[in-house]
Amino acid sequence: MTTYVALGSSFAAGPGVEPIVVPACGRSARNYPALVAERLGYDLVDVTSGGATVDDVLTRPQALLTGGSVPPQLDGLVPDADLVTVTVGGNDVDYLLTLLRCSYRADPAGAPEAAGAFFATPIDPAAVEAALAALPGRLAGLVGAVRQRAPRARVVLVDYLTVVPEQATPALPMSEEHRVLCAGIGRRLEAATAAAARDSGADLVAASAVSRDHAVGSADPWVTGWEFGDLLAGGVAPYHPNAAGMRAVADALVASLA
Repeated sequence: MTTYVALGSSFAAGPGVEPIVVPACGRSARNYPALVAERLGYDLVDVTSGGATVDDVLTRPQALLTGGSVPPQLDGLVPDADLVTVTVGGNDVDYLLTLLRCSYRADPAGAPEAAGAFFATPIDPAAVEAALAALPGRLAGLVGAVRQRAPRARVVLVDYLTVVPEQATPALPMSEEHRVLCAGIGRRLEAATAAAARDSGADLVAASAVSRDHAVGSADPWVTGWEFGDLLAGGVAPYHPNAAGMRAVADALVASLA
């Protein structure tokens, strides 16, 4: 049987996509790795976790919001893996955090009261820019580390679904200046992942491209809007893949493996 190992952050884990099987990691039994494994009959090892960075995948135990930690995700990479998918990098460049900070400035009442201490902190464009500049090399290094552990695996970088629409929408509360800022981070994250795939020889599934018309506020959104569930229990998180988004990413990945 084909062994498939899934690595990555919340856009792979699937917080809010029922059923949630590991609430502390926001990991769904219907995330794109699970859907692909089910469709193709693969044996899945899923160590994805919301909030993960490249370091959390590579070497650092990830501290969880619920307390405790999970081991570095590479610890779960079996040497005989046939397929490895990776969706990570957004947390390294504060993509979601910047989205949340921008929306909080426009609509603080739309967030949980306790969120203010975190979301009200300043946006740091210079830090985001520096992280984006370094990301292609960090992702390419991650692909190299995967290949060292699982030499015969096919490695696929799966980038992030498009979140920010081309035009303002009430579903994405923020100023036009901030919408442009966040859209730019999303495009840079997309470009960094593509560059890493090119430089490392990994395959690429461009979820960002297939979801252009399915951003927040669209007629058929593949991501959630400015809405909050019980995040500590794996509930709905703002600006994350919904069930339709996970199915779309699974479709794209299956097509790429054909």
